[in-house]
Amino acid sequence: MGSCNFKSEDLETTQTFSKSQFQFHYCIGKGGFGKVWKVEYKKTKDSFAMKEMAKARILAKKSVNSVMNERKILSYLKHPFIVNMQFAFQDRENLYLVMDLMPGGDLRYHLGRHKRFSEEQTKFFISSVILGLEYIHNSGVIHRDIKPENLVFDSKGYLCITDFGIARVWVPDNAKDTSGTPGYMAPEVMCRLNHGVSVDYFAIGVIVYEIMFGVRPYLGKSRKEIREEILAKQVQIKKEDIPSGWSLEASDFVNRLLQRKPIQRLGQNGPKEIKEHPWFKGIDWNQMLNKQLVASFIPNEAEDNFDSRIQMGNDPWKDANSEAVQQSTLSLQNNSTQDLFKGYLYDINQNNNSMENTMKNK
Repeated sequence: MGSCNFKSEDLETTQTFSKSQFQFHYCIGKGGFGKVWKVEYKKTKDSFAMKEMAKARILAKKSVNSVMNERKILSYLKHPFIVNMQFAFQDRENLYLVMDLMPGGDLRYHLGRHKRFSEEQTKFFISSVILGLEYIHNSGVIHRDIKPENLVFDSKGYLCITDFGIARVWVPDNAKDTSGTPGYMAPEVMCRLNHGVSVDYFAIGVIVYEIMFGVRPYLGKSRKEIREEILAKQVQIKKEDIPSGWSLEASDFVNRLLQRKPIQRLGQNGPKEIKEHPWFKGIDWNQMLNKQLVASFIPNEAEDNFDSRIQMGNDPWKDANSEAVQQSTLSLQNNSTQDLFKGYLYDINQNNNSMENTMKNK
C-alpha cells in the first residue's frame, strides 16, 4: 500500500493547469465517468469542451487503462474531422480532458429532433466521417465505437469524430478487445474474433440504414439478442424497400457495409474503396477536407443543440455512494493509487513547440 499522506503538489509537478483557470458555463453531456462542460479558458477567452472524469468511478469500473489509453491516442492524433485534445490535467479527485468545442451538438440529438435527413444531407455527414476515419486508420488506430452519439457537428455543419475511450492501436491479435455499443458492433467483435478497420465501416452502414429507415438493422434488448439477430440473417435492402428519395447507390453502399464477413465488406481494404463507391460520385474530397463546401444541414448555434444541460452541483450518479466508489474514493489518498494516473498532463502548445524543435534539429 502507498503512503496515506498524499498531497496535491505530488501530482505532476510540471502541471500548469487547474480547474480554476476555466470558467464553467453549462453541461453539454454526460459520460461513463463524469460530465462534459462548455468552458472558457480565462487566459485566452477561448471556448472548449471539458470532460471531467471522477477518478473514483474510473477505479470502480476498472477503467484506468481505458482513460489513459484515450489520452495517449489523442496526443498524436490531430485532424479537422476529429475532436482534438487541447489540454489534459488532473487533481486529486478528477481527470480533465479539454477538447475542441463542437457547438452543433451530436448526430443522435438531431436524429431525435428531426427524425429523418435527406440522402444528400446524409451523404455529406458520412463523407465527413469517412475523412476522419481515413486519418485515424492510416494512423494505425481503430475507433471501435462509431455511433451517432460520437459524431458531433462543428459550426459549419461538418461531422467530427469524438470519444476515443475504447479506441485501440491495431494489433493482429485483438480478439479480447470486445468493447463497443451493441447495435453498432460488427459481428467479428460480437463473436470475440480478431478484427480490423472494417469494424468502423460496419458501424457506418448501421448509421446510414438507421437514417434511411428510422431504425437500426439489428435489434435486441441485449448484446446476446443482437448477436443472435446478426447470426440469424444477413440484412439486405431490396430495391422495393428503398425509401422514397433514396437511390440504388445508397442502398448498395449500406448493403456492402453491413456484410457479416469482414472479407466481403466494403472498406476491408481501406478507405480508398469506400471513397470510390458510386454513392460518392461527384464528391470533391479535397474541398471536403478543407471544409470549403457548404453543408446541406447546419445546426443553428443560437439554439440549444444539447439535451443534457444540468446545473453545477447536482450529482448525476445514482451509484455515487456505492461501496466500490466509496472504496475507490478512500484509495485516492494513497500515492500508489494516484501513480496510476501519472503522465496524464498534456498541453498542445508545449507539444507543438517540442515537435517544432525536433524538426529543427533534424
